[in-house]
Amino acid sequence: MTMSDQVRAQIDAAVKGHKVVLFMKGTRNFPQCGFSATVVSILNQLVPRYETVNVLTDPGVREGIKEYSQWPTIPQLYIDGEFIGGCDIVKALHASGELAQKLGAQLAEPPPAPTITLSAAAFAAIGEAQAQAAGQVLRMEADARWQYQLYFGDPAPGDVIVHSGAQPIYVDAESAGRLDGTKIDFVDGPDGSGFQITNPKEPPRVLQLQPAALKRMLEAGEPLTLVDVRPPAERQRASIAAARPLDEAELMAMDRNAAIVFHCHHGGRSQRAAEHFLQQGFKKVYNLAGGIDAWSQTVDPSVPRY
Repeated sequence: MTMSDQVRAQIDAAVKGHKVVLFMKGTRNFPQCGFSATVVSILNQLVPRYETVNVLTDPGVREGIKEYSQWPTIPQLYIDGEFIGGCDIVKALHASGELAQKLGAQLAEPPPAPTITLSAAAFAAIGEAQAQAAGQVLRMEADARWQYQLYFGDPAPGDVIVHSGAQPIYVDAESAGRLDGTKIDFVDGPDGSGFQITNPKEPPRVLQLQPAALKRMLEAGEPLTLVDVRPPAERQRASIAAARPLDEAELMAMDRNAAIVFHCHHGGRSQRAAEHFLQQGFKKVYNLAGGIDAWSQTVDPSVPRY
């Protein structure tokens, strides 16, 4: 489907009217997909101000920007009217320093190397794997959502090298501040083997709440706020009576000790919303596991499935 002249003019105005504009899912303060969150995290390091366009609020723009750029995915970054690319390209340009040059940003001094401790078991497991790594280095990353990657790969510009005993670990600059104090162990047990990562800087996790448990809490009158993060069209198709639409300003005014339960269709968007509010200092944050679809299947079949 070809985009309308109105949508093209809307996109054109955004691209040409701002030095830096990011078409993304969600907003700078509330990204609603991991790829958008990654690009936001990178831009936040380099420039104080940039424009974002939330494609989730306008289906025409969401599809039109793909035609406009001839690029199939979102997010999409533009600088001085030039299409830069999506998440992977932005990450690569950031690692090489080219993104900072395009933005006219001053390259920051490399961060200090974090302290990462390997247990004897982890050191041995890494040593065995490294024999098959064909000269690649051990890399560790922690993204903005505190998801970890420990793998063998090639060194990248801007890497910080951590020496944990005799084992060097290559860490990208964005992850370095998140990983200080991290301990890595390797556990081999009846349920399987793998690395266990303990990080004192990691914020509290979102608690997963089963539909039956939410039902009991609501029936018992426990103080909680149930928030539906879906757009209006989805809420009209199916809704939980006790839920109210997401209003970020209203929630930010609440007591940080208040219990908040987020839900969406299947649990993915609400998980990201819950993680965002954890980062704002809320301490009792839940995600409805399986979303309203699970609620319909296990608690209230009168709620339509879609």
